[in-house]
Amino acid sequence: MAATGSRHWRDPGAWRLIVILLFAVVTLFVLVYPAIYVLVGSFRPGGGLLSSTETLTFRNYLRIFQAGFGRFIFNSLVICVVATVVSTALSIMAAYAFSRFEFRFKRTLFMAILFGQVFPWIVLINPLFVAFATLNLINSYVGMILTYTAFTIPFSVYMLVGYLVTVPKSLDEAAIIDGASRWQVIWMIICPVMLPGFVATATYAFLLCWTEYLFALAFLTQTELKTLPLGLYQYFGDDYVDWGAVMAASVVTTLPVFLLFLPIQGRISPGRVAGAVK
Repeated sequence: MAATGSRHWRDPGAWRLIVILLFAVVTLFVLVYPAIYVLVGSFRPGGGLLSSTETLTFRNYLRIFQAGFGRFIFNSLVICVVATVVSTALSIMAAYAFSRFEFRFKRTLFMAILFGQVFPWIVLINPLFVAFATLNLINSYVGMILTYTAFTIPFSVYMLVGYLVTVPKSLDEAAIIDGASRWQVIWMIICPVMLPGFVATATYAFLLCWTEYLFALAFLTQTELKTLPLGLYQYFGDDYVDWGAVMAASVVTTLPVFLLFLPIQGRISPGRVAGAVK
């Protein structure tokens, strides 16, 4: 028995498995610990950094909502949800065209859209500010929705084209033979089949809009129109940081993402394409 145990520990495969497990545990700790720290700190008077007491309290949450943080949540939800819906709808139609049709300059147009992923959008703040000021779109939902729609479309189109090329064209052809129009094929045939891909794309677009800071900083100067990133930044002063409010605001900023998307993604079956083909 002792010899067997000794041989087991000398096995390179066993040590490799131990190293992998240790690496997984360390990685999990690095990823989970900050979230737990912020959550616990949001219930402590000093945000878990300066507090010397273990007393838990809701005072941090009460303070941020009394200061108008709920308005920031509403602004972000309106802007991000509308921008996500618009960009996803436009990206679905563009991706369908790129994946199903052959037309002149198709490759050039697709490469131009892909270029939008690497384009430094921040250089457009000044010209966009001038244009929006001329059109009275500064401090407006419409200006932010147009901005967020524009810079989420390139990657959304790229993702959806990758999903749509896996859907057989026979589904389109069968629906057209049965009398369906192209619009009906897209919204009644392709969309239900590609629902997992659409949710993944919409999730990415929403998160990109939800966490965007620089465009919001440039185009939203009125306090009642600011979004969550701007509302969170107000607790960082030049000489003092309200860590309790920062922790509570961070939790509130993260919570809608879980409430909106985790239940949806958990109920979607990735195997719908295979089922539709059969």
